[in-house]
Amino acid sequence: MIRLFTKAALLLGLLLPGIPSIGQDYDRTLRLDCIFSGDSRSASISVSKMHSINGWAGRRVNMDRALLEGNGRITLLGGGSGDTLYVNTFSTLFQEWQSTEEATRCAKAFENVFLVPMPKEKAVVRIELFDSRKRVSATLDYPVDPDDILIRPFTGNPLPHEYLFRSGDPSEKIDIAIIGEGYTADEKDLFMEDARKAAESIWSHEPFSSMKDRFNIVAVPTVSADSGVSVPRKGEWKNTALGSHFDTFYSDRYLTTLNLFDLHDCLEGIPYEHIIILTNTDTYGGGGIYNSYVLVAAHHRFTSPVVVHEFGHSFAGLADEYYYDDQYENMYHPDVEPWEPNITTLNDGGAKWKALIGKEGVGYYEGGGYMSKGVWRPSDDCRMKTNTYPKFCPVCEKAIRDIIDYQTTESVR
Repeated sequence: MIRLFTKAALLLGLLLPGIPSIGQDYDRTLRLDCIFSGDSRSASISVSKMHSINGWAGRRVNMDRALLEGNGRITLLGGGSGDTLYVNTFSTLFQEWQSTEEATRCAKAFENVFLVPMPKEKAVVRIELFDSRKRVSATLDYPVDPDDILIRPFTGNPLPHEYLFRSGDPSEKIDIAIIGEGYTADEKDLFMEDARKAAESIWSHEPFSSMKDRFNIVAVPTVSADSGVSVPRKGEWKNTALGSHFDTFYSDRYLTTLNLFDLHDCLEGIPYEHIIILTNTDTYGGGGIYNSYVLVAAHHRFTSPVVVHEFGHSFAGLADEYYYDDQYENMYHPDVEPWEPNITTLNDGGAKWKALIGKEGVGYYEGGGYMSKGVWRPSDDCRMKTNTYPKFCPVCEKAIRDIIDYQTTESVR
């Protein structure tokens, strides 16, 4: 972290929580377009291209530490000092695909995009991927020179957009972009109505409702040539802005986009940190990937709870609390404690939510993370378990509150 403290300012920052670090004067964003590739046994990371965008909408506090481990980590290191200037964690579709049967038979490549503050001087971006046992499976150190003439600057105009809720300057708030997929030019009003409903769904849940003043939400009505989304199992392929489709990993209801470069192109020039993609379909489906995006069907009767559930994944790194035991490979191991805050293998003695035991039924309920045995969740039911339960359990609510504080309030060291 770059700090320009006087001794008095440093002491004040250590003594008083809630005061952002001084000196976080980043004024540009570095966008890295990356390719992750491999199979079930191997992984590699490559940088495709870099972009420079005016402004930095990301967090300006706790820059040099991550709250959650995630399945991957990106770190901006000072080129001379090696100091950590910025760090963030994430998960990817590529890593999820590595646990499928298909990954045992072939190799594939997946797009990924990362936003980090543009360094003031030469620096190094380090990207690391971790396997299900938290071991490093791939790493890349990539040099970045802010004066590199091949870093492409964004010089155009951002797509038309409209703020649904704005509590302050993007540099001081958590910025959510809601973007449309499969809406034609004639369906712009429909998208805006859907975006407002999605925003209200989030505000209807604690702790988002009581911490609403930490957020901005902007709606971006992209235009697709075709209405709807692709359904490969039916031979239906649509020409849409983001190329989203059902049948991801051959799972009927798994609705995603693999075109992350296109996704971020559509948002370029608009301040954003978190992305919700609304698809113009009434077929149940969607997905949420930690610090990547949420994608949901906009016109299903469960759209409202699904938006909130999937945002729990992408925003706060919450795990699914349901189980069915029919995945090709278990994602969790009895001797490894999951990094997600709402499931446990009890490998840590149940420490994650021990302080909340007994509050509103909080305990250790076996079944979670898709496994009926060997993984425990904190409550009998929760928004992260079923679409019909009306709220997050106390453990999930605390996890969301913690991530909001982490992104907006400097912690005492």
